[in-house]
Amino acid sequence: SSLRSDILSNMKSIKRELHCPVCEEMVKQPIVLPCMHSVCVLCAAEVLVQRGYPPPELPAEPKTPTSSPITRSPRQTRRPPPKTDLCGTHPGRRRKDTPPVIMLFPCPTCGKDVELGERGLADCLRNLTLERIVERYRHTVSLGSMAVMCQFCKPPQALEATKGCADCRSNFCNECFKLYHPWGTPRAQHEHILPTHSFRPKVLVCVEHEQERLQFYCRSCQRLLCPLCKLRRAHSGHKIMPIALAYQTLKVYVPDINPYQLNQCVSELRSVLAERQGALAMLLEGARAQRAGALNAQLSEKQSLLENAGLLTYTQELLKETDQSCFVQAARVTHNRLVKAIENQQHFSLSADPSFRHFQMDVSRELKALSSMDFIQAPLAPVIDTQKTLAYDQLYLCWRLPQDSAPAWHYSVEYLRKVGGAGALWGRVLSEGSSGSNGTHCSWQRLDDVGGTSAVIDKLEMDSVYVLRVRGCNKAGFGEYSEEVYLHTPPATVLSFCLDSRWGLHAERVALGKGQTYARSVPGMTLLQAADRALTSCHLTSDLLVADVSITQGRHYWACSVEPGSYLVKVGVGVEAKLQEWFHLPQDMASPRYDPDSGHDSGAEDTQDCPPPFCFLTMGMGKILLPKCGASNTSTGPLTAPLPPRLGLCLDFEKGRLTFYDAHSLRVLWEGTVDCSAPVCPAFCFIGGGALQLQELIANRSTEQNPPRRVTIQTHATDAGH
Repeated sequence: SSLRSDILSNMKSIKRELHCPVCEEMVKQPIVLPCMHSVCVLCAAEVLVQRGYPPPELPAEPKTPTSSPITRSPRQTRRPPPKTDLCGTHPGRRRKDTPPVIMLFPCPTCGKDVELGERGLADCLRNLTLERIVERYRHTVSLGSMAVMCQFCKPPQALEATKGCADCRSNFCNECFKLYHPWGTPRAQHEHILPTHSFRPKVLVCVEHEQERLQFYCRSCQRLLCPLCKLRRAHSGHKIMPIALAYQTLKVYVPDINPYQLNQCVSELRSVLAERQGALAMLLEGARAQRAGALNAQLSEKQSLLENAGLLTYTQELLKETDQSCFVQAARVTHNRLVKAIENQQHFSLSADPSFRHFQMDVSRELKALSSMDFIQAPLAPVIDTQKTLAYDQLYLCWRLPQDSAPAWHYSVEYLRKVGGAGALWGRVLSEGSSGSNGTHCSWQRLDDVGGTSAVIDKLEMDSVYVLRVRGCNKAGFGEYSEEVYLHTPPATVLSFCLDSRWGLHAERVALGKGQTYARSVPGMTLLQAADRALTSCHLTSDLLVADVSITQGRHYWACSVEPGSYLVKVGVGVEAKLQEWFHLPQDMASPRYDPDSGHDSGAEDTQDCPPPFCFLTMGMGKILLPKCGASNTSTGPLTAPLPPRLGLCLDFEKGRLTFYDAHSLRVLWEGTVDCSAPVCPAFCFIGGGALQLQELIANRSTEQNPPRRVTIQTHATDAGH
């Protein structure tokens, strides 16, 4: 009886878990929403209708059989195979069909608008596990209030059903079950279950391919798949495993937390303490026995000293001797023995320490650990480091856990691409509760089992906004998601190159860093010697650095950062031959014939038919000089703008357009034209002190080696020896 009461108590405690969050009654035909919460299928349909969606087609679930097990044919239960149409994007959709309506269901459990599939509720699987738990609950707790009658007894002798047949989908008493399932016939092999008013399918089948069983599990999408769904392009590259392996993995990965486990943990602690107590008691007993042996040895020595008491009596008798010669003969030896015995008596001490003060125990640390013993908590929501997170050739996401968070064993990184309004969304951080749909519905992609606190995401589309979030996982399961961060990918393919000092490089003024992606220029002796000629013509030279690659087609993007304290730095592109011709001979900067911006950003050639061979943007002392003529500047004179931390450049070779961006927000700073009838290469010019750093590729962060030189530019005859 006590066991029965315990079972009833445990079953009653889960009653709250078996209620539908919409109707707040026991669930009937529950379906699993994409957010993994369950709801009655009829309740879900009513909610969708209230939201203005068309009434969904619900699966029929008869409460009574349409025919007896004898007359029912097995073929009647079979469904016709689905019609396949390979013309559409998805199986079953024709080209002329209108795009399906994407339904958003407001889940009352998590409070989010979850996106249903193209077929609405038809894409949601039935929660057969929850149905089984409800059936067990009904038969264990409230069996008397919902008696199921046999459907084949003749009235008025109808008996209560004791068995249900999953194949016949009917309820039987014992006699009727034997009658309709005679021994030795195929019906005898039918699966019998508890009596029920709602028969569920024996196995889960695919909602799109109704004749296919769900035999695989996609870890990336966290969905069950049939063999046909597995072959879809949407699951290419995903981690897919057989359902049996997923069952074993999840059985170990998601253990049942119950009082038995708590008692087991406490019992293990008790056994460890008892074992340690026995080991310490043995150490104490060994020390006690060792000291007792030492004391016994000294007691024996003391006993031997006490036996010398006869020597004292002998000495007293010797003193009574009156014959002087005899006394002298015996007294010498006796005196020596007596002195030695007295010395031994005076210097005797115990060599064994009778105290056990060295066997004290300090258990304060252990008591503190035991008092703080608690259940494992899932990790808190990670905090994304927006300073280190960036988008370049790939997406690089960096995060950390809050200080008071439980440790994480690994992380799950999720991302999706947004379409439409990309520029306005860049850099926004949304809370977990916001939908962030922006009119576009895409499925989250996942990177599972990320070991560190950073991740790299590749295979991205250009000029797109991606939403990223991350959550940690430990033995307690997954924690909360981080805030969603938005990153904008570059407008074109990232161009990878190194700096090349083919012309105008002076070793005493310009130095290249390791990897040839960093350059620094310092004022040389020419500037120092010209200080006394400040009011006259000052002969200065410019140092030019170019890329080791040339561009002959397509659109390319690269980024660099200029040190804010730089005097004058020009960043842009130019025709290779013209660049060499321009910087081949030193120019007189004070001469009216010399214009450092001639042919690119001064606007002097804008009236000519052919575009200029150079296009540069000048910056220095933390400012950018925006030319007076440009696509994004309608003023009559030059303007200055703050120098961004990173400057982005995008060259459209076919259109002959060079666009300058704030690389952090991808905001357009200025656009210019350039002659692209010949190979063009990125170029950087120093006038005075300054420094710049090329943006490092995310994919090459762990690579130390320098890329080989890929292009050699033809030089004049005077430079043939180079």
